[in-house]
Amino acid sequence: MLGNMWQRVRGLFSPRVSEAEVHARLDKLREQTPVPVFWLLGKTQSGKTSIVRYLTGAERAEIGKGYQPCTRFTSKYIFPNEQTPLLTFLDTRGLDEPGYDPKEDIALLNDQAHLILVVVKLLDHAQQTLMEQLPRIRAAKPSRPIVLVLTCLHEAYPQQQHPEPYPFTGEGPTSSTLSPDLLQSLATQRERFARLVDRVVLIDLTQPEEGFTQPDYGGEQMRHTLLEVLPAGLAQTLRTLAVAQHDLQNLFAGKAAPTITAYSTLAATAGAVPLPFVDLILISGVQTRMLYDLAQLYGQPLTTARLAELAGALGLGLLGRQAGRTLIKVIPGLGTIIGSVAGGALAAASTYALGKAFCYYYQAVLEGHVPNTQDLKKYYNAQLVQAEDAWKRLHPSEKKS
Repeated sequence: MLGNMWQRVRGLFSPRVSEAEVHARLDKLREQTPVPVFWLLGKTQSGKTSIVRYLTGAERAEIGKGYQPCTRFTSKYIFPNEQTPLLTFLDTRGLDEPGYDPKEDIALLNDQAHLILVVVKLLDHAQQTLMEQLPRIRAAKPSRPIVLVLTCLHEAYPQQQHPEPYPFTGEGPTSSTLSPDLLQSLATQRERFARLVDRVVLIDLTQPEEGFTQPDYGGEQMRHTLLEVLPAGLAQTLRTLAVAQHDLQNLFAGKAAPTITAYSTLAATAGAVPLPFVDLILISGVQTRMLYDLAQLYGQPLTTARLAELAGALGLGLLGRQAGRTLIKVIPGLGTIIGSVAGGALAAASTYALGKAFCYYYQAVLEGHVPNTQDLKKYYNAQLVQAEDAWKRLHPSEKKS
């Protein structure tokens, strides 16, 4: 049986693999890994664009150009594009307008949105329109998580840096030195939204030129909150995006980062399949398809020789590690759970590292030389360690189904 399994794995690294078979497998994985859709509710200038920028790494101008109307009051932004979607944001701007009625948005967007982010400036207590409509939006799907994101904290302590360490964890502030204005506003906002939201998180996302030593203040707390409230399948993409944050910030100079991130997310889903050896076949198909797509981005054909070199230098070692994790899943009960979690993390990290190594390889080819095997392995291993460490830090302690 093992011999047949390895033959199938090797076959998936061959350019002769059936295109229809690969697409069928990827389609099944995409069904299991839907693109998270975040519905942003809040006034203009409340900080919604800053949240999108933080989560995606895209520039403000790129985000602004990416939004397209989908209702009279709401626009949709698919990041990075419709071909390789990773996140979708629905931004309802109608809350600023008198007479806004959410019926149309609820009818068209209610089944799309997986999570609602209510974005409010900490010191802005003029929230009458939002308070009138949020109960109706919540009632339309009570099980959907709603997170209140309080922004622009620095307005409560002008000309000062943010308090360190970050004190807004748990049910209340952990510092006694916070300004009375901040504490009073926080208490009021918590009480106002107490029955309408599931979690509250405080952030202050600013531009570097504004002079704050922590321009992404509270960003990690927000990301962890989202990972905790989202079902595990939807959280995969958000976690993989965080691992690839540096590359995504340089995304529009390259174009490879969203492809690598999208396939890493699919690999995480495949790696969590609770059946021995099944994930090996799926992950191999995901990684092979990623390599072909990356080769197209570089405008270079993926020849048998180049694919064999990469598979020889990286593939067998990678599959050996994954096989070791997969064997854990044979153990009933706890072993299956541990294997699935570990397998998903390794699959995502190894796919990310493979994509990065492939780009490293192709960049060298375009510059007129081929990196030696040792350099390629060293680069791959460094990317793998980095990705695995980042994944572990971002994995929430409680798993949701």
